[in-house]
Amino acid sequence: MPDEPATATDAPRNGWTRPVAVPANIDDSRLEKASGVIELPLHVSWSGPRIRWDLADRRQRARVYEIVLSEGTDDDVRRFIDVDQLVDLWDDLWLAPHVRYAWADQIERLRRVPRRC
Repeated sequence: MPDEPATATDAPRNGWTRPVAVPANIDDSRLEKASGVIELPLHVSWSGPRIRWDLADRRQRARVYEIVLSEGTDDDVRRFIDVDQLVDLWDDLWLAPHVRYAWADQIERLRRVPRRC
């Protein structure tokens, strides 16, 4: 498969569930991942005040991952989500079922680690 991004979801498109960004090239080593203290773009974190998140803090990183996996575009996911960190946080994340389902398959494909939905 070429390095083309792919948005995937097996969730029904019923008006209540939007597609989930699951870029095929999230593990591309040429992509720089966010680190340190960050602010999420407004199109991702659109409600409430602007918040600065410290990705070195596990709880804050988990919240950023929940937001980005639920609201982010392919580019946001590539920038803010590290697959190894996602695997580590998986059981602690609150994700809507359609988001968890879409990502469980991707994690298993990338890391050969089965994830519960």
